[in-house]
Amino acid sequence: MMRELLIRILLVLLVAGARCPARAQPTLVARIEHLELAPLRGNPADSLFLALQRQYHQAVAAHDEARAATHLQRMGEICYRLGHYPQAFDYYGKAGQLFGQLGQLEALANNFNALGGLYYANKQPGPARQQYNQALGLFRRTANANGVADTYGKIGYLCEKQQRYDSAFYYQRQALHQYQALANPRGKAKICENLGSIFEDFARYDSARYYFRQALVLSQQAGDDIAQIEVLNNLGDVLRKTGQYGLALHETRRALALALRTGEHHQVGGAYSDLAKTFSLLGRNDSAYYYSAWSRKYQVATYSATNNQQLALLQTLYHLNRKDQEIAQLSNARTVNQLLLAAGAGAAVLLVLLASVVISRQRLKIRSAHALAEQNQRMYDTQHELMQVELRNKQLEEESLKRELATKDRELTTNTLHVIQKNQLLRELRGQLDDLVKEDRRDQKKQLKQLLHQIGENFNHDQHWEEFRTTFEQMHQPFFARLRQRCDSLTAGENRLVALLKMNLPSQDIAASLGVSVDSLRVMRYRLRKRLNLAQGESLTAFLQAL
Repeated sequence: MMRELLIRILLVLLVAGARCPARAQPTLVARIEHLELAPLRGNPADSLFLALQRQYHQAVAAHDEARAATHLQRMGEICYRLGHYPQAFDYYGKAGQLFGQLGQLEALANNFNALGGLYYANKQPGPARQQYNQALGLFRRTANANGVADTYGKIGYLCEKQQRYDSAFYYQRQALHQYQALANPRGKAKICENLGSIFEDFARYDSARYYFRQALVLSQQAGDDIAQIEVLNNLGDVLRKTGQYGLALHETRRALALALRTGEHHQVGGAYSDLAKTFSLLGRNDSAYYYSAWSRKYQVATYSATNNQQLALLQTLYHLNRKDQEIAQLSNARTVNQLLLAAGAGAAVLLVLLASVVISRQRLKIRSAHALAEQNQRMYDTQHELMQVELRNKQLEEESLKRELATKDRELTTNTLHVIQKNQLLRELRGQLDDLVKEDRRDQKKQLKQLLHQIGENFNHDQHWEEFRTTFEQMHQPFFARLRQRCDSLTAGENRLVALLKMNLPSQDIAASLGVSVDSLRVMRYRLRKRLNLAQGESLTAFLQAL
């Protein structure tokens, strides 16, 4: 009765304060100092937490993991609301693990969203976004449109707070489309309020006011009084920022009346603060002071009540942890005593058995040691003989490989010399034939040209080149493998030039072997350097020798 009487007196004072002149306000302010605020509504957090704790243990005893996970999630929510973030992380984490094991994807997605809000409150936007993304993926997987829309709204709100307004607009509009398709007025109201806040950040007050009006209508349709209070306060802020102080006072008073009716003390304090700001802008300092005093009273009361709840929950957590530790200590002590008794009885039996076993094993050990020594000696002799045979085989194999390598080297040298001598002879013949062609004798010119063409073909298609290539690749297989790693698109002519350079032959012999002039060889070396991407000044021959 006393609480209702105080609320009625307060409403009368508010109406009178709005209509009476500014000079009457100090008297009312003096009367405020003697009033007491009604207690915050709702069950005490510690009592609710203890009830959830008992229900959680009952669910665990009944092996009802789904119910246990739900209770853990609700305990995490209580800790989160009262600012105990480490405990909230612990409870949410355990709940998520159980939901994942049970395959309850929608419950797991809601838990991810709760963790996202917790990370954001802990000033960790990156992990918060990761939790929201996981929730969004699960809601899409289960085709939960409401969950998808809710997560879009949370991501958009996070982007707004990070001042990423393009992303914020995108996700809020995605959420709005989803809620419109679902005909969900409560969801649409929240998204319209979020969009209004973004436009307000941009100082686009007409758009902000439009979306706040939409949010108010939708909140009224959904019967959501708390949302109506927030939207009315936002409308009052926008009107005050645009200089429409009369309308701002009207909307803020509507919010105040609704907050008083629903017992939302935090919102009441905010509405009083907004009224004080508006009256201050109007130059009515007495009214501003009056409402500012009421705002401070509600803020102090709310802060005090929240602190009391936090302290009560901390005490509850402390006592629970202490009881758990005592139970664990008693359980450990009982287990240790049982183990000590069992160990004493077992030790006595083991001592008797051990004495008899030790005596018999010592006798057996002596006999086994002699037999083992003889067996080890035989194994050593056998292994020594095998190692000697293997060593001789390795030596024979090495000698065979050396002989084969020498043979290949001789073949390679012979082929190279053959090619050089042949190409030198062909060059001399081609020179003589060029002289004959220049004599311009018609009866032999056609035949001489054919002969020159055949000699030119013989420079590039000779079977000795194939034998040389095969032998060289057998002797330098790792070289070509490393060369292909550097450049795998060398032509056949470039591979020939690389092989002759690897043999460290003089430039004249290389030119003769390839059937080109020394100047042409320089051009070929220059092109090869570019293909291998060698730096200016780096020696091509040294690079190939080191490869």
